[in-house]
Amino acid sequence: MGFKITKKIIILFLFCLITFLPVKAVPDAGEFVRVGITDNKFQNVLKQDVTVFATAESEICDKLTKQRILHIEPNTEIAIKNSYSGLEVKVGEQAATLRDFVIISPSGLLGVKNLKRKGVQALYHGVFEVVQKPDRSGFYLVNLVELQEYLKGVVPNEMPIRFGLEALKAQTVAARNYVLTPRTQAYDEFNVVDSVSSQVYFGVNTEADLATQAVMETDGIVALYDNELILTLYSSTAGGYTESYSYAFSDPETKQFPSVSKPYLVATPDREDIEPLDNEEKAREFYTSKVPSYDIESPYYRWQKEWAVGELENVLKKTLVTQSKTGFINPVFNQGDELGQIKDIKVMKRGASGKAIEIDLMTTKGCYRISKELVIRRVFQKDGISLPSANIVIDKTLDSYGNVTDIKVLGGGFGHGVGMSQFGAGYMATKLEQPYYNILRHYYKGISLGTRPVVVKDEEVKQTFWAPIGRAQIVLTGQIVPKIEVSINGKKEEFTLTKNLFQKEAKIDISKYIEDGANTIVFYPSVCPLKMYVELVEKYETKNTTNIFLDGIED
Repeated sequence: MGFKITKKIIILFLFCLITFLPVKAVPDAGEFVRVGITDNKFQNVLKQDVTVFATAESEICDKLTKQRILHIEPNTEIAIKNSYSGLEVKVGEQAATLRDFVIISPSGLLGVKNLKRKGVQALYHGVFEVVQKPDRSGFYLVNLVELQEYLKGVVPNEMPIRFGLEALKAQTVAARNYVLTPRTQAYDEFNVVDSVSSQVYFGVNTEADLATQAVMETDGIVALYDNELILTLYSSTAGGYTESYSYAFSDPETKQFPSVSKPYLVATPDREDIEPLDNEEKAREFYTSKVPSYDIESPYYRWQKEWAVGELENVLKKTLVTQSKTGFINPVFNQGDELGQIKDIKVMKRGASGKAIEIDLMTTKGCYRISKELVIRRVFQKDGISLPSANIVIDKTLDSYGNVTDIKVLGGGFGHGVGMSQFGAGYMATKLEQPYYNILRHYYKGISLGTRPVVVKDEEVKQTFWAPIGRAQIVLTGQIVPKIEVSINGKKEEFTLTKNLFQKEAKIDISKYIEDGANTIVFYPSVCPLKMYVELVEKYETKNTTNIFLDGIED
């Protein structure tokens, strides 16, 4: 074992170049994603030691200089340990202390010893980057992987295959948007983690054929609003009525709550005849019955939790302390504070979905205002587990003296309930036979689907995309120019544009050049930089899906 010059040096050089994409830059569609790999419990992303391997020949390459350090035979363990002097690496009898480095295996897969995903050995496409924190307190194992390969490891782990191809396609587009436009980026060293903190990514050994088909048949497609990628939040089960972004999430920087609204993430009932549930009476009626909705087949469509008053008081003494650190409990409940006896618990404010936004907890020692759905869920824990959702109504049992003896929470849904409901998407696909773009349009209002907008300035830009029914148009924004040149599926075309002094957007129908399925377009530079993308033009169904849905459903 040792240095070995091979014909792979060109491939190696290309792979090393990939590792120098700017870390904070969001990857281009069709390019690469950086994923922080956690442990078997999906908790710790910062590591002190780890052992990795490759299924074929691999190389260690210095991340900064791009120089190859070591050639390694297949299935050889590479032990990495953190130290203040650097990263201690041992391969067989050889050992060295290195700076940040990458591990590549051009013809094989990469694995982490004893790391399991769905009960099997975790394996990954792409490259491993090993990046030590500047303070030397640990290091990150980062999987640099092509976006499509990343999605193949996400989609079957975020959505059951039984939900069908069209639901899986909707999930793919949502997952693609999510990684390209995350709500927050907690780490400088990578874009997302592989757990529910971002979206679940389990690598190669958990891929599934139908999910892979969904990834391929939505290649290059993202969800757009006002010519920009949207934030595609999604959750398991909305409970029959999704919630607006502003009433579920705080501003990630200012912590303002309710936060600024997003026009495409608005509260939406599955049935048009359901009025907003923003008062106690309507919320109670909805969440104490199984009103037919797209989520009705979810095991969390309706649920309940119960506590004896003493049990809940013991829970609150702990959860109020931890959740006070979020800033959404007023007044702050500190360690050692006396809670007193629960006198009442009331929902003071609800979103349109009936989601509890503010709850007042009244005790013999004071009154606490608990705000924001995730904080509410984490405060009212049962058996150490947070509430499935904040779509809740609260019942109290009183003794003959008017004292609270028991508390029951009746609720619906699982997760934050904003954007796409995964169980709802599955129902729309399998029972209503809706295509993925109709599913996405139900959950994300006013969107269009297309390729990622790019600014075409000095160099041509190539995009690949999948058109489900062969209809599309080019959208141009900015200072409109007299003409543009593009190549569509290998055929070069020039389009003349009618210029208006106040025109900031133009659309060119290219449907006659588009094929059902995979397409390639090349945007050539024009005299002025333009933002361009391809928008899919779908034939959206106009039939009343609500009526179809209600057929055969019992209350």
